Amino acid sequence: MQLPSPRHLPPLDERFLPAALWNRAYRKLVDAEPESRNLHLALARKDGTTFHHRLQILPHEGGNVELTRKYVERTVKFLFWMKGGSRLYVAGNDAVATFLSGIYSPDGARSFDRDIVGHGIFGEPISVTPCQREELPPASEENMELGRNLDGCRIGFDLGGSDRKAAALIDGEVVFSEEIPWDPYFQSDPHYHLEGIRDSLQRAAAHLPRVDAIGGSAAGDYINNEVRVASLFRGIKDPAVFETEVRPIFLKLQEEWEGIPFVVINDGEVTALAGSLSMNANAVLGISMGTSLASGYCTPGGRITPWINELAFAPIDYRDDAPEDEWSGDIGCGVQYFSQQGVARLAPAAGFAFGKMAFPEQLAEIQKAMTRGHEGARRIYETIGVCFGYTIAHYAEFYEIQNLLILGRVTSGEGGELILEKAAEVLQDEFPQLGEQINMTTPDEQMKRHGQAVAAASLPTLAP
Repeated sequence: MQLPSPRHLPPLDERFLPAALWNRAYRKLVDAEPESRNLHLALARKDGTTFHHRLQILPHEGGNVELTRKYVERTVKFLFWMKGGSRLYVAGNDAVATFLSGIYSPDGARSFDRDIVGHGIFGEPISVTPCQREELPPASEENMELGRNLDGCRIGFDLGGSDRKAAALIDGEVVFSEEIPWDPYFQSDPHYHLEGIRDSLQRAAAHLPRVDAIGGSAAGDYINNEVRVASLFRGIKDPAVFETEVRPIFLKLQEEWEGIPFVVINDGEVTALAGSLSMNANAVLGISMGTSLASGYCTPGGRITPWINELAFAPIDYRDDAPEDEWSGDIGCGVQYFSQQGVARLAPAAGFAFGKMAFPEQLAEIQKAMTRGHEGARRIYETIGVCFGYTIAHYAEFYEIQNLLILGRVTSGEGGELILEKAAEVLQDEFPQLGEQINMTTPDEQMKRHGQAVAAASLPTLAP
């Protein structure tokens, strides 16, 4: 297969190979080959939630084998981090199933994903099972009936890495909100987290005549209000302490509030819901470029999904020597391009010598340089923007996107404006239909002040 040549080259990362263009080239070969066949995938969880996905692949022979392996493996990796599950069923090609089973084995190339997505989030390691199409478990993925509930007296909270936010609402009107600095990442005592969250809830409750419901958002993955994998608690290394003190932390808080409706979900999902409420629009993909790459999705019907939407680990660059993520060990994943870490990766090529300076400080210096007209700083943002434009097209292969909400420290100031400008140029030139379809926007002041808290507070449904 002839590798695609992007019309737009990121100035500081010219060998970037957009997943959207690589996939388009592969599918062109498939369309020209009469012997191409369907590959049916089912991604399931222990509770029966099951997602279906269909691919068309080339005949599994000769030079096609490596191309198909790459196409399928990168797609499956994306699906694991987008939708989430622990049991993959493959129908249509046993050789492909065997290949996937090998890389998701304990010693395979995706052992990190096997453990974190499978065991960490869904309670069992990822498994791969070949089967016949009629043996695939039936699709079952209901959108969560969460959000858009503003009746009564509610508390909304958001737990970040540097501060915790809380707001009190009466019938949708914010009557109190505040931010309190905290440092949860490296605290080894879970009571630090418990006391901090408890304090924020009590301070908000003091401004309400009663509390009918509590909703919250936090970085990480939460299933049925249980903490599964969350950076907020990464300082707690003892697995036994995590199981007894961290995993049920929100369930304990709900008990303290006499069992009132209490819902906690990933902060990316709440961001997408907040954007939907703010814009009065649906089919919203929210992308936050900050410490990492966070994301969330609100469907065309205005609901959030049971997906995990952890796009930091979703592959978007298909070159064989793409930048490696030091945590997962994989290459070409979103966090290396759309985060403070991504900015730091480009800084040396732009003429900056920061040494061991922390990523947030590097970003601040580059933002200052941008305001002074520094050409290297400008090229960093142009690079991010071009890569992001191609990546939006890749996301659109998996999500129905009408509105793209872009936020996070990386996108603030003049540099953020340049990122959006370059991304829009790529879409209009390479993917004109998407360029017309997708409305790219940043949060308005109302959403910045209260949007996340209002959306979080709206998650629970009051008991009849």
